[in-house]
Amino acid sequence: MRLLSVLAAVVAGLLLTPAVRADTLTGEVVDLACYMAHPETSRGPSHKKCAETCAKKGIPLGLLKVAQGGLQGIVVEAVK
Repeated sequence: MRLLSVLAAVVAGLLLTPAVRADTLTGEVVDLACYMAHPETSRGPSHKKCAETCAKKGIPLGLLKVAQGGLQGIVVEAVK
């Protein structure tokens, strides 16, 4: 009887666990401080070193989706 109760609890737990869905995001990672100050020059390979420096300082990063013409509503906290 006890085994049946444990089994029922495990099955209930599996059924109540939310499904995890993986999404793919496409775009260019930009540091938000530079992008908000001067968006026309704060992206691309020429800005890589500056973006890395800002990220190391803890400045948040965002995802720029060029095809849609704007900054994606996602902000990633930089890891120091």
